Amino acid sequence: MLTKKQYELLVFINHRLNEAGVSPSFDEMKDALGLRSKSGIHRLITGLEERGFVRRLPHRARALEVLRVPSSLGKSEASAETTSNKSLAPNVIKADFKNSNHRAASAPAVELPIFGRIAAGTPIEALRDHTASVEVPIFLLDKGEHYALEVDGDSMVEAGIHDGDTAIIQRTDIAENGSIVVALVDNEEVTLKRLRRRGQSVALEPANAAYETRICGPDQVKVQGRLVGLMRKY
Repeated sequence: MLTKKQYELLVFINHRLNEAGVSPSFDEMKDALGLRSKSGIHRLITGLEERGFVRRLPHRARALEVLRVPSSLGKSEASAETTSNKSLAPNVIKADFKNSNHRAASAPAVELPIFGRIAAGTPIEALRDHTASVEVPIFLLDKGEHYALEVDGDSMVEAGIHDGDTAIIQRTDIAENGSIVVALVDNEEVTLKRLRRRGQSVALEPANAAYETRICGPDQVKVQGRLVGLMRKY
């Protein structure tokens, strides 16, 4: 699910790409959303990237690609909405969000197994609990098999992943550089971190300055899944 600000930014970027063929600058995004600093835009783009809505194109300035938009909003609709109100005033967002509870309740859902809380010291297969499951809206899922994990701790909080969140994981043993993955380390410890390959080394990066990046050898880390969605209770 997208936050209101993530949605506003996605609509704005999508419109600018359709209109000008180039993504807006960080300053333009900051002004459009009424934010005080560009750090907030960085966080919003990271959140959109992790949820599979946008992609940063490497080695190019102002290079963002919109991969998909929410099911309730086609690309043509997104362009029309932002054209009619480039300032992204609240009335534009209300049209999308005022019936969000109704749509969420009626959206198709599937039941996924909850493997447990993702915590150090436990191989992912040992977390399997056939008695626990959660209903997940189908739009959060990608292709293939999925499972759910309860997030334990705050090591990824700056990526918008909080203690107690339910992480939706696509089962896979491969992942692109920069993806947030479930990584099994030395066949005995499982963790949710951002994956970075650096030459012959593999870095598992937290999203919290209080934690250190862990550097491992290529044979120490096995990818067991890729984060594709998050669910949170308030």
